[in-house]
Amino acid sequence: MLGGRPLFVLFGSSIVQYSFSNGGWGAALADIYARKADILLRGYIGWNTRRALQVMDKVFPKVSPVQPSLVIVYFGGNDSIAAHSSGLGPHVPLDEYIDNMRKIAEHLKSLSEKTRVIFLSCPPLNEEMLRTSTSSTILSEIVRTNETCRLYSDACVALCKEMNLKVVDLWHAMQKREDWMTACFTDGLHLSEEGSNIVVEEILKVLKEADWDPCLHWKAMPTEFAEDSPYDLVSSSGDATVNPSEWTIHRKIPWD
Repeated sequence: MLGGRPLFVLFGSSIVQYSFSNGGWGAALADIYARKADILLRGYIGWNTRRALQVMDKVFPKVSPVQPSLVIVYFGGNDSIAAHSSGLGPHVPLDEYIDNMRKIAEHLKSLSEKTRVIFLSCPPLNEEMLRTSTSSTILSEIVRTNETCRLYSDACVALCKEMNLKVVDLWHAMQKREDWMTACFTDGLHLSEEGSNIVVEEILKVLKEADWDPCLHWKAMPTEFAEDSPYDLVSSSGDATVNPSEWTIHRKIPWD
C-alpha cells in the first residue's frame, strides 16, 4: 500500500486471475476505486480450495504491517469439477469444500479488526458453449455441470449466512438476465464484459448496504489529493481552475 490508501485484494481462481482482461470485473473495480483504494490481484488459474489453503499464510501473512481493508474471494468452480478416476485433479468433495472455505474465512477475519470479507459463489455455466470451447489434446476430459455449480454455490451462500459473511450469489444473480447463457461468458465458463458487469453491480450493492465502519462503498470513501489547486485545469472564465478529481464522465456505466 502506497500513500495510505486502503487495500482491496481479489483472491481466487481463474475468474479472479482473468478479472483484469476483456473488460473484467477487477479492472472495473480498479477504475471505480481510482484514487480511493488500491486493488491487488491474487488470482490463480485452475486452483481449488486445497491449494488456496496451502498459500494463505504467504498471500495473507498475519504479521504483515499492512492488512487489507477488503478481501473478495472466489473458489468453487474447480472444486466442483467431477472427480478423475486417478484421484488427481482439482475436484474437492462438497463437505470438504465447505470446510476449506470456512478456514479461508477464519484466516482472513483474523488479519485485523478492520478486514472485511466478501465471498463470490459459483456462477452458472453454459455447458454447450463450454464443451465446444475447451476440447483439448493436452488435458483429460473436464466434466463440469450447471447443477453441480448450483450445489457448490448454495453451499457457499449457506456458509456465509452461518458465519455472518457477506456473499454475492452469482449463480442466481447472473440468471436474472434473460440472455445470460450467450451474453455472460467468453467460453461458457469465464466471464465476458457483460458477465463481469453483473459481478461489479452485485459487489457494489453489498458494499453500499453493509453496515461497516468505515464504509467501503466508493462514493463514501475520500478521494486522494482532492483539494483544489491553481495547477488544475483552467475554467472557461479564465480566472479560476476546475477540480476534476471527482469526474466520472469517462465511464460507460454510471456505477452506483
